Amino acid sequence: MSNTILVGAQWGDEGKGKIIDFLTEDADIVVRSQGGNNAGHTVIVGDKKYILHLIPSGILRPKKVCVIGNGVVLDPIAVMKEIDGLRAEKVKVTKENLMISDCAHLVLPYHRGLDEQRELKKGKGKIGTTKRGIGPAYGDKIARVGLRMADLMQPELFTKKLGPRIRENNAILKAYGAAPLNLKAVLEAYLEAGKALAPFVRNTVVYLHDALKAKREILFEGAQGTFLDIDHGTYPYVTSSNTTAGGACTGSGVPPQRMDRVLGVMKAYTTRVGEGPFPTENAGLSNMLHGMGREFGSTTGRARRCGWFDAVAVRYAGMVNGMDEIAVTNLDGLDGLPSIKLCTHYKLGKKTLDVPPSDFLQLEKCLPVYEEWQGWERPTHEAKTFADLPKQAQAYLHRIAELSGAKLKIASVGPNRDQTIVV
Repeated sequence: MSNTILVGAQWGDEGKGKIIDFLTEDADIVVRSQGGNNAGHTVIVGDKKYILHLIPSGILRPKKVCVIGNGVVLDPIAVMKEIDGLRAEKVKVTKENLMISDCAHLVLPYHRGLDEQRELKKGKGKIGTTKRGIGPAYGDKIARVGLRMADLMQPELFTKKLGPRIRENNAILKAYGAAPLNLKAVLEAYLEAGKALAPFVRNTVVYLHDALKAKREILFEGAQGTFLDIDHGTYPYVTSSNTTAGGACTGSGVPPQRMDRVLGVMKAYTTRVGEGPFPTENAGLSNMLHGMGREFGSTTGRARRCGWFDAVAVRYAGMVNGMDEIAVTNLDGLDGLPSIKLCTHYKLGKKTLDVPPSDFLQLEKCLPVYEEWQGWERPTHEAKTFADLPKQAQAYLHRIAELSGAKLKIASVGPNRDQTIVV
């Protein structure tokens, strides 16, 4: 399969979990390189549904190794709950198939408190954060005051470092009118989680480079999507990490020249969660998909905002990620429509735009320019090959690939593993 970076080409929630699980069959190692437990990958195996937040989706396949890289911000208590939940479902999780970077930064209770308070203070200008503390944890990392897994593995050092951080953040929380944290309670809970996680913690950069030398195939699992990237997304309505392909390198310690291909995942339409501009948003499409029981967030349960496929956004995602191939998911969500719209350009005043403007205030003023495509109005969920799809669906997928500038590799017509068409 080669070393593959998988990224979301929209605003996250593109169905990456299923595609990662599918590709993992041919991979040896699956690496998560950014984000935190604000991400949620849903994978259906048989009649069981698994929702993963921090642990790579490869954990659901035997004889695969999962790595949580240095670019991830990690809540040790949340990770232990996820491990315990998987074990309760008879999923094997051991130090042989899960490794955690000793350089991964920690999400602590004051990060969650600050996240919540800052969001509340924004009022109508809120970003739509999950309030999991991800942004403040990355903020501490950049400010060089963060605590890492390596600190947690040394209880005396962790105790010495945590005290000042709790005192400083308690003062900030007090200024917001929030309750202060109890140092003793936080310390006990985190040291207990650290002790349980200790067997998994190691220098994952060295492990991955040894794997490269041994010609093992690595899949880099992206979380969130291109337009939630801290640098390239619809700032400030973004997450706090680099969700684009370059983040896989910095968040894992694997250099760019060792990557072989980038696979972009996108829905056959567009969704986003939380606030921010969304040019192709369509209330009718949202109502239809929600009425079908689709498009509710796996992490928060929030109803996703839905709209027509936005090729302007995907075209730009192709640029910043260097997408070689694409996987189009949720094609079956459009099965009942007599006609389907596809946005090819934006209008901003008198200008026609091929790529989105960088300023979100300008993006809010953009009007989509649509092509209208004939729908297929029949089920696609039983299709096993590309030829099984209705001709109208085939044409629609080819047009998406043409506009994205990448080769169509996978079409997904349902959540199960066997509802995946390799083109």
